[in-house]
Amino acid sequence: MAQARLTISSKNYSSWSLRGWLLCRMGGLDVVEERVDIDAPEARQELLLLSPSVLVPRLVHDGVTVWDTLAIAEYVNEIAPDAGLFPADRVARSHCRAISGEMHSGFHNLRSALPMNLKTQHKKFKIFSGARPDVERVRTIWAECLEKYGGPYLFGDKLTVADAMYAPVCTRFRTYAVELDPVSTAYCEAIFAWPLMQEWTEGARAEPDEIIELEVEF
Repeated sequence: MAQARLTISSKNYSSWSLRGWLLCRMGGLDVVEERVDIDAPEARQELLLLSPSVLVPRLVHDGVTVWDTLAIAEYVNEIAPDAGLFPADRVARSHCRAISGEMHSGFHNLRSALPMNLKTQHKKFKIFSGARPDVERVRTIWAECLEKYGGPYLFGDKLTVADAMYAPVCTRFRTYAVELDPVSTAYCEAIFAWPLMQEWTEGARAEPDEIIELEVEF
């Protein structure tokens, strides 16, 4: 398979970069990472406003350029169907697309209140009231999927696009000490044990602390 270039920003702060990177690696792409300057206005807009498709991630592969996370998921699924990014069952596949789309287009209060920061772990953190419904909705989605498909991942024993979409939420819940039920806790632990997540986290911890403003932005 041809080598791919993936434009990302901060591994510590950018949840959309993480999602795009996971999807490419899940599809078996030989990815060369290209980092944008996080001081660039477009990059800071992506990081601070948490937009899903301002600048990153952007995949360039075999003459194709794709710059939206769900578009990347569909592209990788097309070129690597055997990777199983979506469930084989039609009903489960539709369910996977629905909850992935919900994460892509929603949960704005959760993103603003609990920005991704892999280097930090609070012992206690007060979540403002506007974000609490988002947290509860995530818990509901996870509970329904894990019960219906048996876990340990959202659609059974194989990682899918949905897990890539919700993986950054697991990190947010850990960073901000969000109380979770045993089922959600077990799911997060399964995501943290995912070798790709561990690889990304190591890269995030190696980054210099360049965006001090994020500590006081929200």
